[in-house]
Amino acid sequence: MKGEFGEVCYGRLKLPGKREIPVAIKTLKVGHNEKQRRDFLSEASIMAQFDHPNVIHLEGVVTKSKLTMIITEYMENGSLDSYLRSRDGHFTIIQLVGLLRGIASGMKYLSDLGYVHRDLAARNILVNNNLVCKVSDFGLSRILEDDPDAAYTTTGGKIPIRWTAPEAITYRKFSSASDVWSFGIVMWEVLAYGERPYWNMTNRDVINSVEEGYRLPAPMGCPTALHQLMLDCWQRERNERPRFSLIVSILDKLIRNPEHLKLSATVSRYNRQSSLRPCHASL
Repeated sequence: MKGEFGEVCYGRLKLPGKREIPVAIKTLKVGHNEKQRRDFLSEASIMAQFDHPNVIHLEGVVTKSKLTMIITEYMENGSLDSYLRSRDGHFTIIQLVGLLRGIASGMKYLSDLGYVHRDLAARNILVNNNLVCKVSDFGLSRILEDDPDAAYTTTGGKIPIRWTAPEAITYRKFSSASDVWSFGIVMWEVLAYGERPYWNMTNRDVINSVEEGYRLPAPMGCPTALHQLMLDCWQRERNERPRFSLIVSILDKLIRNPEHLKLSATVSRYNRQSSLRPCHASL
């Protein structure tokens, strides 16, 4: 599989005194420049600081060989968006909420450490054989000051428009609250089984529509409680968005009280031409 820096492939790692384990090997493409190498290794140095069941685990880095490699745990089911698309309608709402709870837990951990991901999307969540979701792809991550309300600005660089909060697009202000906006989009992706957010709208249309107050409608079969949480994540004022600790708590309550997921299943009001597939989820 090709990535931004090079290829990702499957391998097996045998360390002295330990059993052999399957791993993913991310290589730096041939012909890279020094900046690309620094960026590549900075992602590894960020990952090395993390230890959480819902954040991808770094096994090691290889620098003294022809290829520079980052070695991580192997996630059998690949990226969450592709995985869901290949299993459209196969999960119950409770199972989907369980996936989201794992992602929110990983993001709470990162947020508590002062990390802002900046590229949270279903394509950057990996899934293993036990259906555990892990946050990955830290190429855009940055650490903030101790101030939980801190934000930093950045110049240049690509921004994933459909997943990015308005203040991060307009003013390049990134914070844990902008990651919460992105989490709302991930929720929508999960409930819509990997559908593309905002369908075939152009990036400019997305920016303008969101600025005018448009928010994604609930996917078909999506309980009101989940769509309301998405809308909370998409509050225009970043200080009004829930923190990840609250999101984890809300999802935990929904899992413990599934009757709240049966109530008022939202009847989708989107234009049929938008091509959003139904969830077909059942309890």
